[in-house]
Amino acid sequence: MSRPRSGRSTAELLADFGHELPAAPAASISTRDPRLFATVPAGGPRRPGRGWSAASVPVSQWRMTSDQAACLWPMIATPALPPTGAQLGIDELSGGCFYADPLGWVLDEAVPVTNPNVMSYGKPGGGKSADPKAFITAMFDFGYKALILGDVKDEYEPLCRSQGVEPFRVGPGLPARLNPLDLGPLGDGWASLSREEIGRRAALLFPRWLGLLRSLVASQHVGDQRVPFSPTDARVLETVLKQLTGYSNGQHTLQVTTIPAVWDALNNPTNDLIVECRYESVRQFLDETRLVRDALAQLCTGALAGMFDDYTTISVDWTAPIQSLSLSRLEALGDEATGIALACVSSWGRGMREVKESGDLRINIRDEVWKQMRLGLAAVQNLDADLRLSRRDGEVNWMIGHKPGDSAGAGNTGTAARAIASELLALADIKILHGQEARVADELQALIGFSPLVHDLITGWATQRPGRAVWCVGPRLYKVQTVLHPIVKALAFTNQALEGAA
Repeated sequence: MSRPRSGRSTAELLADFGHELPAAPAASISTRDPRLFATVPAGGPRRPGRGWSAASVPVSQWRMTSDQAACLWPMIATPALPPTGAQLGIDELSGGCFYADPLGWVLDEAVPVTNPNVMSYGKPGGGKSADPKAFITAMFDFGYKALILGDVKDEYEPLCRSQGVEPFRVGPGLPARLNPLDLGPLGDGWASLSREEIGRRAALLFPRWLGLLRSLVASQHVGDQRVPFSPTDARVLETVLKQLTGYSNGQHTLQVTTIPAVWDALNNPTNDLIVECRYESVRQFLDETRLVRDALAQLCTGALAGMFDDYTTISVDWTAPIQSLSLSRLEALGDEATGIALACVSSWGRGMREVKESGDLRINIRDEVWKQMRLGLAAVQNLDADLRLSRRDGEVNWMIGHKPGDSAGAGNTGTAARAIASELLALADIKILHGQEARVADELQALIGFSPLVHDLITGWATQRPGRAVWCVGPRLYKVQTVLHPIVKALAFTNQALEGAA
């Protein structure tokens, strides 16, 4: 209970005697400019509805790159690619659709890509073979055609048959033969060509053939060492090729030759060949070319006899949307035989496409490319030459491998073969990184130089579901989940054998 008020205030007492207290002075008007922002306490204004906090929140500082910032701010993502080409799936960072258009990216100055080559790495079962099938199927609508340069597991047969095309099968006892020294369209109309055009075509034909023969010779072994291939050997083979085709004699029509014909010309050298190659005698020629002759003999009498040692027996319809060369029957012959076959198929396919009509857009699929790279330095150089011509030819080369370490067979660390095999990544501005083990991810990180965040993605997120991959489009990174249409999914399915076993 409050006490009653007693007594009088000072103002009341003074009023009894006729006095009043002086009034308080009026508040002075401030001449300062109004402040745009008022100071607020660290805990906020202490009033209802003002978000007051009894304790201030500690502030921490973070430093990160733009690709790492997406973890804390998901709306920050790599600049979107133009919606052209094949719609493959979802860009997980932006939530939008992901489109793949390698040739379009090269032509678009806003996309930092200089060549349309694609290199895909991933563990078996991660979806790395489904991507090119989905890409090919979508690009058919844009006028593209596909060439499977060696289907070693018959994975593309369903896709071929869906387009009404039957693959060509190459193997022991099968009728299909490919001549890797075929002239192709470069031999057409030779008599009516100008001297400049003849020189240009010769500069395409003979280096390609010589590169193939070099890789075939160097793929053989003498003990633990590969068969050496010297500049003298190159001169001998080039001279033989020019004599057999009639180029050195100035014939109006070039003659198609074969590897057995080259082998026979080396075993039975003419006087013109001895003189042209500056040998003193037939005996000296035979002695110094023995390794080359024996290496070429393997393709004529060895495991691959009857497949690449005669004239081409297949007729390819290049107007069809897809063509495939099946090499699955070579699996029992080993990886080296398959690698040699891939090199022959690659040389033949390149010869068939040297001359083509304007606007002929093509996708070349090179599966199990590591088997070809393991043939040695010359084979790697041959593949390297094909990739460097992608801009000139306007073709997309899509290579598929398991891991960068697969190229280790190309040579020991520090050798030219190993260096070129590693540098093939630089010739593919577009890299697709599917799920990998940590050790393989470490190797990829050392080669490509991506951030720890990407390392975590391909060892974690990408391994949890097929079709997940990090797409490196030049320096840009995209976290992509491939989404297959049911029809494409049926064509891309590769677990039939596993389901049958279960």
